[in-house]
Amino acid sequence: MTGPRVKRLCSRTACKSPAVATLTYVHADQTAVLGPLATYAEPHTYDLCADHTTRLTAPRGWTVVRLAIDLSEPEPTPDDLLALADAVRAAAAPPPAPAAPVSSGRPVLTVLPGLDPSR
Repeated sequence: MTGPRVKRLCSRTACKSPAVATLTYVHADQTAVLGPLATYAEPHTYDLCADHTTRLTAPRGWTVVRLAIDLSEPEPTPDDLLALADAVRAAAAPPPAPAAPVSSGRPVLTVLPGLDPSR
């Protein structure tokens, strides 16, 4: 079964190839770590296509750590379609109704949103 899938593209400018690896810089150690495509796109990391993965160079004096990487494009899985369907259902669901206050015989203080408590 194949379904809609958001493909992550290579982070290199003007490259439209699908990403297969993730590059992370560890500035404190002057190390560039190139590993398998991360599960989620994260800030401060770069997704690279197979071509840019194989041609990667680091700044002079830096070390490149290359982890085992499968350079083939990831195939869609049924989980992708299920995750998309779950996200659509969750977005379309009405918000839960607020629970009715339980009367305890005591006065109840209600805080209204948008009021400045310092007044």
